[in-house]
Amino acid sequence: MPQRGRKTDSRRAARLRLASGLASAPLLLLAGASARGQAIAGFAGADAAIGLSLGAGLVVFATITALLHLAGRQRWSRRETELTAEIEQLRQKVERARAFLASETQFVVVWGGAHGEPEIEGDVSLVLDAPVPRRVLGFGAWLPPDQAQALEANVALLRERGQGFRQDLVSQSGRHLEAEGRAIGSRVVMRVRDVSGDRLELMRLRKVQAEQNAQLEVLRGLLDLSNHPVWTRGPDQALDWVNAAYARAVDAKNPQDAVARGLELLDRPAREAAARARQAGNVWRRREHVVVEGVRRLVDVLDAPLPGGGGGVADDLAELEALRADHARQVESHIRTLDQIATAVAIFDRSKKLVFANAAYRHLWGLDQAFLEQGPSDSEILDRLRAARRLPEQADYRGWKTALHSVYQTLEPAPQVWHLPDGRTLRVAFDPNPQGGVTYLFDDVTERFALESQYNSLARVQSETLDALQEGVAVFGADGRLKFCNPAFIRLWRLPANVVAERPHIDTITAACSPLLADDGVWSELRTAVAGLHSVRMGFERRMSRSDGAVVDCAVAPLPDGGTLLTFIDVTDGVNVERALKERNQALLAAEQLRNDFVHHFSYELRSPLTNIIGFIQLLGDNSVGPLNEKQREYAGYVMKSSAALLAIINDILDLATIDRDAMELQLGDVDIQRAMREAVEGLQDRLAESHVELSIVAAPDIGSFRADGQRIRQVLFNLLSNAIGFSEPGQVVTLAALRRDGEIVFKVTDRGRGIPPELLDKVFGRFESHTVNSRHRGVGLGLSIVRAFVELHGGQVHIDSAPGEGTVVTCIFPTRGGQIECRPNDEAKAEGRA
Repeated sequence: MPQRGRKTDSRRAARLRLASGLASAPLLLLAGASARGQAIAGFAGADAAIGLSLGAGLVVFATITALLHLAGRQRWSRRETELTAEIEQLRQKVERARAFLASETQFVVVWGGAHGEPEIEGDVSLVLDAPVPRRVLGFGAWLPPDQAQALEANVALLRERGQGFRQDLVSQSGRHLEAEGRAIGSRVVMRVRDVSGDRLELMRLRKVQAEQNAQLEVLRGLLDLSNHPVWTRGPDQALDWVNAAYARAVDAKNPQDAVARGLELLDRPAREAAARARQAGNVWRRREHVVVEGVRRLVDVLDAPLPGGGGGVADDLAELEALRADHARQVESHIRTLDQIATAVAIFDRSKKLVFANAAYRHLWGLDQAFLEQGPSDSEILDRLRAARRLPEQADYRGWKTALHSVYQTLEPAPQVWHLPDGRTLRVAFDPNPQGGVTYLFDDVTERFALESQYNSLARVQSETLDALQEGVAVFGADGRLKFCNPAFIRLWRLPANVVAERPHIDTITAACSPLLADDGVWSELRTAVAGLHSVRMGFERRMSRSDGAVVDCAVAPLPDGGTLLTFIDVTDGVNVERALKERNQALLAAEQLRNDFVHHFSYELRSPLTNIIGFIQLLGDNSVGPLNEKQREYAGYVMKSSAALLAIINDILDLATIDRDAMELQLGDVDIQRAMREAVEGLQDRLAESHVELSIVAAPDIGSFRADGQRIRQVLFNLLSNAIGFSEPGQVVTLAALRRDGEIVFKVTDRGRGIPPELLDKVFGRFESHTVNSRHRGVGLGLSIVRAFVELHGGQVHIDSAPGEGTVVTCIFPTRGGQIECRPNDEAKAEGRA
């Protein structure tokens, strides 16, 4: 195609040169005629008429020639347009052919004639490591010898006779290839493509098929060993496989004989019902009477639709029904016998499952009949009884249950006595069963132990509970005398032990406690509640302030037996903490008000004059009020620079104060990352020049933008770069890099300065913490505080890595998902600020 295009271009140039020559021919002829006429007139005036006639003829001839040339040129232009369109169509066809060729891993070799040079297109790296297309014709370089010879023979037949071929190949690198050759017009084409994936998939499918066939044979072998008839049906609902039990049931020689003869186990109505269920996609279950080996039996039939047909299984229930009937008779006999006795009886088998429990057992433990009929285990019953607090209280329940279950392995276990939480006392006897298991016998002996057990338990629980309380408790009887008090009550009121031991009257207790009270009115009220006469007894609460500074809360509660319960709680610590918190809160409110006043005055009393100073200095430097000499201009520059630095410090303080009040509002928008980096760097050009420090900006061209407050982002980058420049030495490089990763935008500022000692890393973000570390950097220590405040306000994080002598890397991470930016101001704080 390129050679044909060059030939067309050369022909077009020749035609243009010929056309230009023909166009200039008439002019040349006219010029020659004029010259000859002049010569003839000079030699002989008599021949003037002949010269004019000859000139007129030449003019006519030139005109006709020009017209013919113009007509030919129009034909050549149309032909040129047609050839150009044809060339464009051929180029599009070539592009489509190349796209088709690149759509698959393959290469194509085309021979134009018997001795023509082959053309090779496609991915030759399919068979070659080096990009040398002509090497693919050396088949032995990438194929085993036998396959290379066979391919050469096929190619020779294709080129000589046009005989097509298709050959499967395996390259020396292990790839599965397919070579296909055919004749197309006067050319022959061979295509080689990669079919490794298809072959591997075919091998996998064959392996899966073999495994499934093996599993099918195993399942059929297992079903042949079963005593239950099993069968399957094909798409035509006819039997296509049965097991040996089915063949025996229908008196067939073997399963193949039963399938060949179509012997059915079920009668016609049952088969038709099962067929209707399969057609509806349902499972058919029913008990049917069938003839199995000449005997009529009851079977449980399950017939289900299966892929490609259906199948079923029949379970013989005759022996099972007989055993169930016998077992039911035995159980009924045991129930009638054991339900008549008062002793609770529970029988467990060798697997510790309940097989029987009489009515007395159900009544004794209050267990549900439905629960017992489920055959729960011994452990399940004990766990349920323990959850209902019907078993003896045990410190180590698991150990107690393990010891109890040891009776299953003991020949003659000793009886036990159980004291239940509900006050009952049971004598438990164990009777091991000969076939395994245990029979529990429970006798209720509560009447013999009830009174003693209840009294001792109540007294012990009451005493231990009240003695462990931190609150003072005192119980007075209906006669006003002290019946009980715990040690906390004695310690709280500093009562003598001999006075309490005598169970004194409420008047004695009042007199003993009065010295500790600043006001006797509360104890008088308590005395009235204990010993006074009331139509309706009501409880109440009071707070006492004692003379020793202690504060005690008292509660009075009437008891059902006519007595009165008094409880005392020492709340001195709580009251003191409450007072301290109130005082602290007042101090915090005052400090907040002081800070707000400071910010207000700082803004309007300091920043406003400083702004005026900066404006006047700029005005002086503009020469609008008169020229300045060089020294004055230098001093004005120093004043301008110092004022700008002071204004930046004031703005940082105001920003921090605004953030502390939760009143900072971010002006969110789409921030162009590269533009923000350039704008942050623009304000540092003078410092870079003065410090002789180079700045490198690293960011991907397509890093894009993210949603944030553009002004605060630039402020963060400006402060980080200022610190990095200040801590860098002349000739060093400071790098500002930005990158995008999963859901985050990361800015990194790196310098190779002195670094930060490990003991100072935790302090660099503190306010007014300026650690110059013997560097040229000077500041009030607000830059990094501002950085961290703005980054966290965007929902991001700041990390700093540094080592002495190696430099510092500060990393700011901003979330790109807007839901992570919590930038709304606190409404309560704003309301407080307005107030």
